[in-house]
Amino acid sequence: MKEKLDDELIDLISYVQMSSYREKILIDLMDKIKTPSKLSKSTEIKMSHISTVLKELKDKKLIECLNPKKRQGRLYTDTELGKKVLKYIE
Repeated sequence: MKEKLDDELIDLISYVQMSSYREKILIDLMDKIKTPSKLSKSTEIKMSHISTVLKELKDKKLIECLNPKKRQGRLYTDTELGKKVLKYIE
């Protein structure tokens, strides 16, 4: 039996699917820890877009920065909420 999705989760799944960049980055971060430049290389998304999308995903609590005080070499990973959303995307 399929689990009942709550409205917040449905909204987040829709939000991620509306942007191929958000989708690619979230999938690329699945259970991994990466810097923005590694994400840029592996997703073939320009760095200028990476920063914007990381901020959007972080604001929605789908990813987190593990070392936010750093100016360079920030590390990002997916959150439990991000993992939940990914279950319905892949």
